[in-house]
Amino acid sequence: MYPRTNYGMSKDDLKELLDACKPTPVMKIGSYTGSSPQENANRAWAKLGEKMGFDPTSVKPIPGKEMMFFTAIPSETEEESARRESAEAATRDAKEIEQLTESIAVAQDRIRELVG
Repeated sequence: MYPRTNYGMSKDDLKELLDACKPTPVMKIGSYTGSSPQENANRAWAKLGEKMGFDPTSVKPIPGKEMMFFTAIPSETEEESARRESAEAATRDAKEIEQLTESIAVAQDRIRELVG
C-alpha cells in the first residue's frame, strides 16, 4: 500500500464537491427515493479520486489547511502494484546486501587482528 499523500483540489473541484453535498428536492413516486446528499458526495469523491489518482474512501482533511487540501492513499493498477512491489523488494535486498557486506568487512578485520 502506498503511504498517505497530500492533495489539493481546484476551486472548481471543491465547488462541485460541495454542490454534490446539498440536498436535492425529489418527488417520491412509488417506492423510489432519490440519492441522498451522502451518496452524491461519495460519487463526487469517487470522480475526483479517479481524476487525481487516489482512493476516495481514504480521504482525510489536513488540520489547519483549507478545505481544498487533504490526504489520501494513491490508487494503483495491478501493473503499478507489481512494479512498486518489485522496487520495494529490490530496495530491501540492496539494504540487506549492504548490511551483510558491512558485517563481512567487520569479520575480516577481526580475523586480520587475530592472525596478526
